[in-house]
Amino acid sequence: MKVVVAHNRYREAIPSGENVIVDTEMAQLSAAGVQVLPFQRSSDSIGALPAAQKALLPVSPIYGRAAQRDLAALLAEHHPDVLHLHNPYPLLSPWVVRTAHAHGVPVVQTVHNYRQVCSSGLYFRDGHNCTDCRGKVIGWPAVRHRCYRGSAAQSAILATALAVHRPTWRSVDRYIALTDRIADHLRDYGIAERQIVVKPNGLPDPGEPDPLGDGFLYAARLSPEKGLGLLLDAWRRHPDGALGELRIAGDGELRPLAERAATERGDVTYLGVLDRAGMVAARRAAAVIVAVPTWNDVLPTVILEAMAAGRPVLGTTVGGIPYLLGAGQPGPAAGWAVAPEAAALAAALPTARAQAAALAADARKRYVQEFHPDVLTPRLIEIYRDVAASSGRARE
Repeated sequence: MKVVVAHNRYREAIPSGENVIVDTEMAQLSAAGVQVLPFQRSSDSIGALPAAQKALLPVSPIYGRAAQRDLAALLAEHHPDVLHLHNPYPLLSPWVVRTAHAHGVPVVQTVHNYRQVCSSGLYFRDGHNCTDCRGKVIGWPAVRHRCYRGSAAQSAILATALAVHRPTWRSVDRYIALTDRIADHLRDYGIAERQIVVKPNGLPDPGEPDPLGDGFLYAARLSPEKGLGLLLDAWRRHPDGALGELRIAGDGELRPLAERAATERGDVTYLGVLDRAGMVAARRAAAVIVAVPTWNDVLPTVILEAMAAGRPVLGTTVGGIPYLLGAGQPGPAAGWAVAPEAAALAAALPTARAQAAALAADARKRYVQEFHPDVLTPRLIEIYRDVAASSGRARE
């Protein structure tokens, strides 16, 4: 089986769980015998583009000419069974769906965010959840609030792209919704039930977990929707040192908040930006991983990494987090899910510290049973085969 994996990579300076998932999935598919044909562009390359391509950048979310030309050549040469799309913005554009269909290739898309409707992809702006653009033909609220990269002009282009490509998105052969909430988002958008399958992301098995460390680790992009302010508000409701150490890793606009907390309290350490080895070491040193976004975060990779490493997670009851942790499901949960409020989080912190050792094995077990490559890779290949068979392109 041949599969084109199409993805516009996010900038490497800002850690992206989506980039990690795409790389991991391609490696898992290759190991399972699938011939993977990467078709990727990187937002890091924009500065080095030729002048002619830079001139076309404003319309690339609508129609990326260079991407369509290159993709058409790849499809004509290799005749793949399926194209699997992740992020199309800004250099690929959703037009890759039309290009694939023009060559008789069915399309699967993994939905990592809400960008069929929301220009930022988050359903979040100005510190609160927002669905102002839902149900509108053109998302003018996104333009008014400068939701895409803080620019009214770029927001207008993306809002136009979303309107133009409504028929494109509805033509995708199969959507992979990472959680039930994403499936609901797609149904609300008008996607037929037969086009949707729920399959979460997974990560490679890092091996048997190390013994628990101590304290808490928060590792995320330091932006408002990721909940750093919420966490620090809750943390300050306890005396300095009462909960062990809080380590903060990452970078972003709220970095000064993390740095200031580290200077004000002896039990807060700001680790800065960590590479992969640094993240492994930071997880090993912790007893509990904290993931407390206030937006409807779809499927935070940091939680998958925590469970794989046998670390329970203190999370918020938003997006896909309760699903990830198994909250309200049969069997033991992999952590604690609390309301995204400072009082609720403050009350949960000492509980998490006291019960971490008891839940560590449950966290690892949930990863092995639900998010291990041995479970998820065969499911993904079956999705490909089903879509290819429906289009008449099935082959081994």
